[in-house]
Amino acid sequence: MTPYEIQKLLAELTAENSKGGQALYEAEVRLAEAEHELDMVEAKAFIKHSGTVADRQAHARIEAGEVRLQRDLRKAEANRIRVKIKGLESAIMAAQTQAKLIQSELRI
Repeated sequence: MTPYEIQKLLAELTAENSKGGQALYEAEVRLAEAEHELDMVEAKAFIKHSGTVADRQAHARIEAGEVRLQRDLRKAEANRIRVKIKGLESAIMAAQTQAKLIQSELRI
């Protein structure tokens, strides 16, 4: 890679990585909202049913199944963004290493 190509790559990676913080925040907000919704649905279902605690918990889990799925999907979304950010950071470090190697070669 030429120094110009590395510089361009670093600029692109940095721009993409800078979007990651906001995307992660938004995903974490959606996750928190989904967890709140799950807690509310389970609590309401637990209160609504009668029987033993185990029976009431089982009914609550069944009624909250779809909401739990949505929570799990929001969690997966946030985790995917975290992984992408880590990948971008690794790519930035690799490009920086390449730039330093090229710089040291040019000095020789």
